[in-house]
Amino acid sequence: MKPTYTFRGVVMKTDPAARLKALAPNGKTPAGGTAKARVRVGRETAGRSGKGVTVITGLPLSAQELEALGTRLKKLCGAGGAVRDGTIEIQGDHRDRLVQELVKLGFEAQRSGG
Repeated sequence: MKPTYTFRGVVMKTDPAARLKALAPNGKTPAGGTAKARVRVGRETAGRSGKGVTVITGLPLSAQELEALGTRLKKLCGAGGAVRDGTIEIQGDHRDRLVQELVKLGFEAQRSGG
């Protein structure tokens, strides 16, 4: 039987997001801080020809963990996006859905902006 976690034919040892799930109950983050970091989920249109993107800032994670979390959140929303300069950008307005998911993972996320 083929393992469930594969990427282009390469079998992964564990689910990339499993580490984030495992950290939620005790409230610790990989950066050594606590989950009390100020995580903001907002919407921006500046510099994007009027197209709106949801921007997540304030996550106390390393670059690899941001990539894994970004991938998970993009799949949750069914949208594209990118990880840039320590922030996660997801195309479209998905603030409510993302705040719920980040709270499930143990972060104190808040919706920002109007």
